[in-house]
Amino acid sequence: MDRFTKPFIRQEPIPEAAIDAAVAVLRSGALHRYGADPSQAALLEEEFAALTGAPHALAVASGGYAMGCALRALGVGPGDPVLTNGWTLAPVPGAIAAVGARPVLVEVTEDLVIDLDDLAAKADRATVLMLSHMRGHIVDMGRLMEICDRHGIAVVEDCAHTMGAHWDGTPSGRFGRIGCYSTQTYKHVNSGEGGLIVTDDADLAARMILLSGSYMLYARHGTAPDDAVFARHRGQMPNVSGRMDELRAAILRPQLADLPRQVDRWNALYRVLEDGFRNRPGLRVIDRPAAEGFVGSSIQAIAADPARVPVFTAACAARGVEWKWFGAPAAQGFTSAHRHWEYVASQSLPRSDAVLAGLLDMRVPLTFDADDCALIARIVGEEAHRHLA
Repeated sequence: MDRFTKPFIRQEPIPEAAIDAAVAVLRSGALHRYGADPSQAALLEEEFAALTGAPHALAVASGGYAMGCALRALGVGPGDPVLTNGWTLAPVPGAIAAVGARPVLVEVTEDLVIDLDDLAAKADRATVLMLSHMRGHIVDMGRLMEICDRHGIAVVEDCAHTMGAHWDGTPSGRFGRIGCYSTQTYKHVNSGEGGLIVTDDADLAARMILLSGSYMLYARHGTAPDDAVFARHRGQMPNVSGRMDELRAAILRPQLADLPRQVDRWNALYRVLEDGFRNRPGLRVIDRPAAEGFVGSSIQAIAADPARVPVFTAACAARGVEWKWFGAPAAQGFTSAHRHWEYVASQSLPRSDAVLAGLLDMRVPLTFDADDCALIARIVGEEAHRHLA
């Protein structure tokens, strides 16, 4: 039998232009953003703001920090309820819990997006929604914003898996009050750890820059609002240091410029896998809406019979194909479900649990090519016939 031999966690090398930029920073010794002139972090903020069409961008230490900073800037504090997806990764409810707030979980649909009917039913329970575009699946943002605007809910978008994606032409992260992105190794640009934030709101931008630890050096940020805006918030915002350093910013700038090409590469690989998984016995792929401009850096499928998943995934793994299973009894690696988050009050999500029971997830690294993806699809198809039919 064929066996796949490439690792699913191996990323592409950092581009030579990024390596050269990083070496220049190291030779300068100016690794702190406020000690560099010009600042790579400030330039990154300008370039990311231009890419997304946002007036203000902020480079920070991680995607998790970005979400926590956004919540603090909105005034979320201990005991406050915050709506969020019932299916996401642990840093999302973790960011809510870290500011002392209470996650209120919203059901997920069979298409792996937040359930807008359940959101509408729970809309009177909170004034903030931390919306996770989990694994790159984007909900109907027009309908979501109509619900949130009607109920006075501020939307923070977790775009860790949707940098470079859009809904009906509007970039992910540009619908809500604040958009948060990750530059962790397994995201769409790679600085090991890192995050970016965008907003239209000058007051929120000033609050987040002050929170990130700007001291009185906020004018050195690439897209900082006017000093008069900072004057409204100086002395009121705590310094919760989470600045991005010059080295990571230097590594990211060439990758950001190359993002559109990388998106095309991911989506070409995704389509090979999607076509190969479709119509396999006992396995359902997720149909993507026409309005969704996604980035296929991972692919999901749902097994009709969750009881058969352990044998199926083990058989695939024996042939070198790695699936993550959200229905597993315990958290494994990066993969967990809401029942594993003991810091979140237990909540009834029967529809989400039914989906997660059979939900399978696979990384699509750019170290793969189309032939690799065809082989993966063939192996998955053969093992589906054996174990899921």
